[in-house]
Amino acid sequence: MSAYICIMRPQKIDDQTLLAGLKTVLASKGYEGASLNELASSSGLQKASLYHRFPGGKKDIALAVLNFVGEWIDKNIVNVLQNKQKAPKDRLLHALSKIDELYNGGRSTCILRALSMDSGMDLFNTELKGAATKWIDSFTILGRDLNMSEEDARHAALTVLTKIQGSLVVSKMLNDPQVFKGAIGEIEKMYLQG
Repeated sequence: MSAYICIMRPQKIDDQTLLAGLKTVLASKGYEGASLNELASSSGLQKASLYHRFPGGKKDIALAVLNFVGEWIDKNIVNVLQNKQKAPKDRLLHALSKIDELYNGGRSTCILRALSMDSGMDLFNTELKGAATKWIDSFTILGRDLNMSEEDARHAALTVLTKIQGSLVVSKMLNDPQVFKGAIGEIEKMYLQG
């Protein structure tokens, strides 16, 4: 009697590499503009393999990318801003350096902005609103820890989100990442010089 051993083939591409490639396409093309061919090409997978990993197609892909980016932001920005074990100034500077890293010094498009265009807002409203709220809440906590009133801390947090998103758009339009770098500097001054 012979025994059969079923061996699963190892994945050719690890999840982090796969999701980073998919994020690049979605960020540059948006949900509507990204084709499955482009997504497959960026992932290094054939379309059939992409569907195997994401049976729900493009929507599952976008949700996986949002979760991937969200986990990175939680770990590197949200948790840092809310960590009361560290001085507020250190938390701010660390978070700003990670924001700079996330957006490649102002050269990358924000996936949240890209997925908020066209039908993406309808499909991912809950996730997008949750991400923005987390960002605002974390910067509000930082502002309170820097002795701002609740109202001023919330206003500053909204200003941060507006400056980051706006500077990314303008940096892309002018092909000048210094616009983004300038916004990061303005955020630092806003918090540290009150």
